[in-house]
Amino acid sequence: MVGGMGDLHVARRRRLGALIAEQDADAALITRLVNVRYLTGLASSNAALLVLADGTARLATDGRYAGTAARVCPDVELLVERAVALRLTALAAEGGMRRLAIEAHDVTVEHFAELVAVDQGMGLPPLGRAVEELRMVKDEAEIDLLRRACEITDRAFAEVLGTVRPGMTEREVAVALERRMVDLGADGIAFESIVAAGPNGAIPHHSPGSRELRAGDLVTMDFGALYGGYHADMTRTVALGSAAAWQREIYELVRRAQQAGVDAALAGAETKAVDAAARDMISDAGYAEAFPHGLGHGVGLEIHEAPLLGSDKAGRLMDRVPITSEPGVYLAGRGGVRIEDTLVVRADGPEPLTTTAKELLVI
Repeated sequence: MVGGMGDLHVARRRRLGALIAEQDADAALITRLVNVRYLTGLASSNAALLVLADGTARLATDGRYAGTAARVCPDVELLVERAVALRLTALAAEGGMRRLAIEAHDVTVEHFAELVAVDQGMGLPPLGRAVEELRMVKDEAEIDLLRRACEITDRAFAEVLGTVRPGMTEREVAVALERRMVDLGADGIAFESIVAAGPNGAIPHHSPGSRELRAGDLVTMDFGALYGGYHADMTRTVALGSAAAWQREIYELVRRAQQAGVDAALAGAETKAVDAAARDMISDAGYAEAFPHGLGHGVGLEIHEAPLLGSDKAGRLMDRVPITSEPGVYLAGRGGVRIEDTLVVRADGPEPLTTTAKELLVI
């Protein structure tokens, strides 16, 4: 690979190799496609990677992706094979390896039986989520891609917001946001967009439908751009025409709680404590039951990845970890508010990646 990404992939494989050695394994079989992409740069629907404890690797993919693999990761030995995981397992066994760690959280019971049938007595211990743990702390190249995804997301919102009006359906607003993100350079959408108007705003993961927007509605829009494989995530809630006193009350509460979550996202902070910074504010206002989900999650090659921020989630934030802060208040039959930003934890304080203003907009 030309440029620095190839070097980054080599460094990632070496870090994984060190973890493999710590587990007293000779190699690891990487079958999660997102993890194969992280370690090689290859996006494929059928690929697996054999990573040895010294960091060297062999990649298997089928003929549909052979040309792409040769171009994207020429530094990795390539096997063109349909049964990718079985071929690499047989290769490890033929090479006299004693223990081949596998991604047990990805391998089905049926697939495991197939691997055992070719492993020639080689042990297949679980690798655990070692690659996911490596992925949690991003390098600056990854953060640049994520930053661009967020810039597209911010701009799409700004440009579509002026077109939103009563009579449009939730789905029409969602499609407008998605189309604009692609027009602005996104590879696609990061996830299925949420547009929830009026009472539907009380459903955190509402699927946008045929309900028409009406004057007096709160409208929640949760969406993001996909760029270079990296996922942006932003939510804004606006008022259509006017905002009632109760709407302004819960909006301001969520806005303050969301900012408290952002401010608490410091390197070294416990994930529970970051969640509590926002959750306690909402609970103290009497809306504890109206905030039923965690404060946020990591983002990167997947829209939801480690770390998770919740009242029951253990762990600590580290430098260069992108996360979201997305508290909400949801009132059944009336509506709701959620505000969300993607940000990067930095040693000197959080860096916001989505930067759209968070004051209540009445449009």
